Amino acid sequence: MSTSPSKPRDTTKAAALVAPALLVLAVVIGYPIVRAIWLSFQSNRHLDASTGVFVDGGFAGVDNYLYWLSNRCMTPSGVVGACPPGVLATDFWPAVSVTLFFTVVTVALETVLGIGMAIIMNRPSRARGLIRAAVLIPWAIPTAVTAKLWQFMFAPSGIVNSLLGASVAWTTDPWAARFAVIIADVWKTTPFMALLILAGLQMIPKDVYEAARVDGASAWQTFTSITLPLVRPALMVAVLFRTLDALRMYDLPVIMISGSSNSPTATISQLVVEDMRQGNFNSASALSTLIFLLIFAVAFVMVRFLGANVGGANEQREARRAKRKQEKKEAAAR
Repeated sequence: MSTSPSKPRDTTKAAALVAPALLVLAVVIGYPIVRAIWLSFQSNRHLDASTGVFVDGGFAGVDNYLYWLSNRCMTPSGVVGACPPGVLATDFWPAVSVTLFFTVVTVALETVLGIGMAIIMNRPSRARGLIRAAVLIPWAIPTAVTAKLWQFMFAPSGIVNSLLGASVAWTTDPWAARFAVIIADVWKTTPFMALLILAGLQMIPKDVYEAARVDGASAWQTFTSITLPLVRPALMVAVLFRTLDALRMYDLPVIMISGSSNSPTATISQLVVEDMRQGNFNSASALSTLIFLLIFAVAFVMVRFLGANVGGANEQREARRAKRKQEKKEAAAR
């Protein structure tokens, strides 16, 4: 009689197989995060009020975080007060509001357009393969190329103003510049949303739609009662990925509009790069940590409360529930 291997032995073998991957992740992902957090509590190169010379490093506590969150600066005389105009910290809260505005508007538009594109790509057609390939072209183009392309289109004498018959200052007017970035971002990343939603649509059984047609359901009733609820897990994962990506937006507004920290389209990622260019690596690490905490908080809320389950637990739970229901029906029939 054969004996099955013990559970501790299986656990040890599984741990041994996973250990190399976890070690690589710890080095590639874990170390930079820990290093950035450690640097965020160190001082930048600053003027020592007691000696009158510049010194490097030293423990700063939460000063770097207060520098960004409360615009707290130290004057050459050693007195702590509000940062004067022109200091990078004064652009922090405007950049946060711009980043959140970009995130909400772009993700909302991309979700609506992505659902429509996914439904079109999911319909049986001889040209379905060609349609899918054409839709994915904007997503395949590098972001820098996309930014330059739209910069030319939004130029004062570009094609957009020519079509509108107006002279909108897309690159200098604050709100026009923001909407220009939104249009370019939606054009580029909507195919990504459509691709993920299409994967969810293809998992919906065809007989569900056939039963709805037999019952006389309209197209809108079919969409709201069948398509939308069943595609919701894939939809929420797509929204989660795009939200996290939008919160880190950098290259599109920099190339299209301006890389300046006081630009009307400046995002928090731009402030990190600008602070590093000024040699303030420790305060830049503090801002990077704040961005990390913001992204983590948004991901936690979406996974915990909005059902964006990237692990597939919801689908497994629904499958078990459907299986139990079917078993009850079979038992009742017997």
